[in-house]
Amino acid sequence: MQTQKRLWFQSLISKMTTFRAKHKNFQKSRKISSLGKVLAQVSAPSSIRKGLAAPLIGFFLLTASLFTASHQAHAGPAIVFDNKSDLILYAEEADRLWHPASLTKLMTSYLVFEAIKANKLSMESELYNSKYARSQPPSKIGLPLGAKIKVKDAIEILIVKSANDVAVMFAEKIGGSVPRFAKMMNNTAARLGMRSSNFINPHGLPHSGQVTTARDMALLARALIRDFPEYNYLYSIGSVKLGKRRMRSHNDLLRTYKGADGMKTGFICDSGFNVVASATRDGRRIIAVVLGSKSTTARRKRATKLLDHGFQNYWWKTLFPFSLATIDNSTVNRSPGNMRGIVCNRGPAKKRVYKKKRSSKKKYKKKRVKKKSVKRKVKKKPIKKKK
Repeated sequence: MQTQKRLWFQSLISKMTTFRAKHKNFQKSRKISSLGKVLAQVSAPSSIRKGLAAPLIGFFLLTASLFTASHQAHAGPAIVFDNKSDLILYAEEADRLWHPASLTKLMTSYLVFEAIKANKLSMESELYNSKYARSQPPSKIGLPLGAKIKVKDAIEILIVKSANDVAVMFAEKIGGSVPRFAKMMNNTAARLGMRSSNFINPHGLPHSGQVTTARDMALLARALIRDFPEYNYLYSIGSVKLGKRRMRSHNDLLRTYKGADGMKTGFICDSGFNVVASATRDGRRIIAVVLGSKSTTARRKRATKLLDHGFQNYWWKTLFPFSLATIDNSTVNRSPGNMRGIVCNRGPAKKRVYKKKRSSKKKYKKKRVKKKSVKRKVKKKPIKKKK
């Protein structure tokens, strides 16, 4: 019996190798029937067919759907996982180093919530706008020097508006200075299992040493949801008001994806367009991390496809479980990816040649000249002479 099983598996592998070589770019909708024919050609003992039919079909369906998702939306690193079980539903270069950009503010907000939990800070506490905070480039709220803002307003602006000056205000309030706060960020990252991340600043503005991975961002998102569920609503806020100004969230998935409930976007030229996106359907919460998209539209489309993939293929992935703790060393790079040449340096803009516009008066005159004057012929009545 063992010999019979071994021969059958060898035959199956041979048939599958031939199939993959013949259909290198096969898609789920077109080639599954062909795959079924290949499997049908392999005559297996009834005991093997009964025990392995469902797992094998699930495996090959899953392989096809994963290939389709990857092929249609290939970009930078990405990972999709189930929040409750930590089950990875899709991963692509999940351990490749990347610049986090404003995804850094997820870690900043984690430390804010920790400070509130430890009674070192409260929602009614005030943040001071220092000279260094005021000097930060956009995105920012641009308060006057020395102005104060309450934590309950500042945390909403930090997440929704992604204000860099507010991130520095929090860093100086909690850590005393930005370098000390960065040290706190790195200590927290190590505690959460974020092995590849390093933080230099609290906002994510460009720095060669500010790096993370898709897996580390997934671990951070999971920790925020698990450790501070009372503040999860902050990541789903669509807009926030400060005085007369209304600031809108950059996370357009909140407006376009059914069940979307957070979390954060980020962009600098080196990183491209990043997002940590969360959505809940039928009690199941799926989180997707997308790094290095070429545009906001590409980021939204890829996150949408990956979230859809997570909801549709959850059952199949339970057959081959991999958790967030698993690291793929084959995708670990010492130098982070760089999207600057693709996103920001697109070459010199072409000079537009403007034609001289003629005055409307001249045009009007020309039109007048072109028109032919038509004179009506009036029949002259004969003059009757008086007798």
